[in-house]
Amino acid sequence: MKGLLTQVRSYERSVQLLMVNQFTINLGFYMLMPYLAAHLSGTLGLAGWIVGLVLGVRNFSQQGMFLVGGTLADRLGYKPLIVAGCVLRTLGFATLGLVDSLPALLAASAATGLAGALFNPAVRAYLAADAGERRVEAFALFNVFYQAGILLGPLAGMVLTGVDFRITCLVSAAIFAVLSVVQIRALPARRAEDAKRQDSDGGQGVLAQWRGILANRPFLLFSIAMIGSYVLSFQVYLALPLEVRRLGGDGNFGTAAVAMLFAVSGLTTILGQTRVTAWCKARYEPGQALVRGLAVMGLAFVPLLLATAVPVPESGIGLWLLAVVPPTLAALLLAIGTMIAYPFEMDTIVRLSADRLVATHYGLYNTICGVGITVGNLGTGAALDAARAAGVPALPWITLSALGLACAAALYGLHRTGRLAAASDSEPRHATV
Repeated sequence: MKGLLTQVRSYERSVQLLMVNQFTINLGFYMLMPYLAAHLSGTLGLAGWIVGLVLGVRNFSQQGMFLVGGTLADRLGYKPLIVAGCVLRTLGFATLGLVDSLPALLAASAATGLAGALFNPAVRAYLAADAGERRVEAFALFNVFYQAGILLGPLAGMVLTGVDFRITCLVSAAIFAVLSVVQIRALPARRAEDAKRQDSDGGQGVLAQWRGILANRPFLLFSIAMIGSYVLSFQVYLALPLEVRRLGGDGNFGTAAVAMLFAVSGLTTILGQTRVTAWCKARYEPGQALVRGLAVMGLAFVPLLLATAVPVPESGIGLWLLAVVPPTLAALLLAIGTMIAYPFEMDTIVRLSADRLVATHYGLYNTICGVGITVGNLGTGAALDAARAAGVPALPWITLSALGLACAAALYGLHRTGRLAAASDSEPRHATV
């Protein structure tokens, strides 16, 4: 831990604050969101389709507005969008705990999603800009703080929700309110270089900028190839818990086993991210590290595939081991694969943007991957249902492994053809500058 803090202190103040901000953002978000569905269906007694609608509105408003949030960050500066996102999430989370009418719930849910679309691209672009040549290491540290918030948020939310879900909402809102004030007072103002150039030369319209980014073929191909990493990593929340509960049941054992999945994923990243990044950077080019990370994520489902060949015991320790060990190994390998890929992924986006309209590139990237996650989860759910109906339990794990290896192969092709290298200033796709 001392070494981690030493690394953080080696960066300038803005980078340090962005890392702490991201931990706090995830702490406040994850102390509330895992328990929102139970509150809506249980406490408020809403129908299942309404619960799905409220949660879907949040996801849609975030994924659908990432590009707009990134564009605004490049035009107005990173700090205003970060602060606006935190203020909006303050209002949204407080409203979720205080209202029970459907229109108000939908508005609050949309606000919390829009908040994420405002500050996420801005935070990453700001971090990339101020970390400079140390971007890869900075994103590795950033992921440690990110995962720490995901790990601690649900634990804090469990305690607060045990008293009253409204308290959880208000505490989470208070966290974002304090975070807003801290950023207003302490976060230095930072504008993208693009915005400064636009001020001096009259600039160019948003649609023209978007057309320029959509003409950036290497960036689009990279974004599509990376969709698989997000679909696979999301299975810690979807396929792996379902597999644990399929074998271990919905009682205390199943709940504890699912909690172990999250703990393994979060703790592995917190303890190993910086070491893994340093090791990879010393040995591999960014494209090579990305290929290896995706390959490890694809192989993460092999333990589950092998487990399908083992007869399922009716009860006892054999059943418990079968329900816990393969999913936990999968979660561990997914965490390792993500640790390998994530810092180089974030750095590659900046390089492919040629350091221009970086927040807009992050916004479009998030939207593409978000749509991919939705489609991927529908496909995973269909594979799980088909596996049960046909009596072929290996089907989902074969599908997910194949997805990871296919994406690794696509990244290998992009790397070998030089499409993951930094964009040249002479390339015409960014006619905005």
